[in-house]
Amino acid sequence: MKLFQLLLSLLLSTAAFAADASSSAAAAAVAAAAAPEPEKNGAINLTKRNFDSSIGDGSVWLIEFYSPWCGHCKKFAATYENVAETLHGMNKGKEHKIKVAKVDGSKEKALALRFSITGYPAFVLVDGWNVYEFEGRRSKEAMVNFALKKDEKMEPISFIVSPFGPMGQLRALLHRTGTMCLDTYDYLVKSKSMPPTFAVMIMASCGVIFGTTVIIVVGLLLLPKPKID
Repeated sequence: MKLFQLLLSLLLSTAAFAADASSSAAAAAVAAAAAPEPEKNGAINLTKRNFDSSIGDGSVWLIEFYSPWCGHCKKFAATYENVAETLHGMNKGKEHKIKVAKVDGSKEKALALRFSITGYPAFVLVDGWNVYEFEGRRSKEAMVNFALKKDEKMEPISFIVSPFGPMGQLRALLHRTGTMCLDTYDYLVKSKSMPPTFAVMIMASCGVIFGTTVIIVVGLLLLPKPKID
């Protein structure tokens, strides 16, 4: 009986959390849709919601990772907007375009971790699966030349450790999973007033159930099919 009550409480809590999360996601989507569009020639704001869909448009993307509290970022902000205007102005009539964007790394931590960002500002060039890191002196001319790949010695990051490779995806997945666990814990303790120990037990039970389900599904998929004579 107690086991049944525990499982019922677990299901109800999970359903409530999913409903709250869906409402929050819907509200965020509405807010994003209502947000003003970036200036025509200015740097494009990228977030976790539009990052992959944006950079998958076939263009070359020059991306700055910045933080609002970073003094160097503030000092370079006007120059970077000038870089964006210059490069976007070169796109007229070209099929292979260069787009300039920026990511607030203090908010988009999963993206910053995916690109192994350790300090701000940081600049990367994304051309398909290839990712290049900017290591020169910050200036308009250097940034434009970097985006145009005028340096023949430029080498992309190895795919294994690149943001689109297995290591980059794993880093982002681990960060998202950790964030989701912390959000779930806060939800159960603060919103549902559950004792911390009980909240941890529920999360651990969910983890066990999920892991067991994945193992069973994978096992069933990998079962050898019987031969039919």
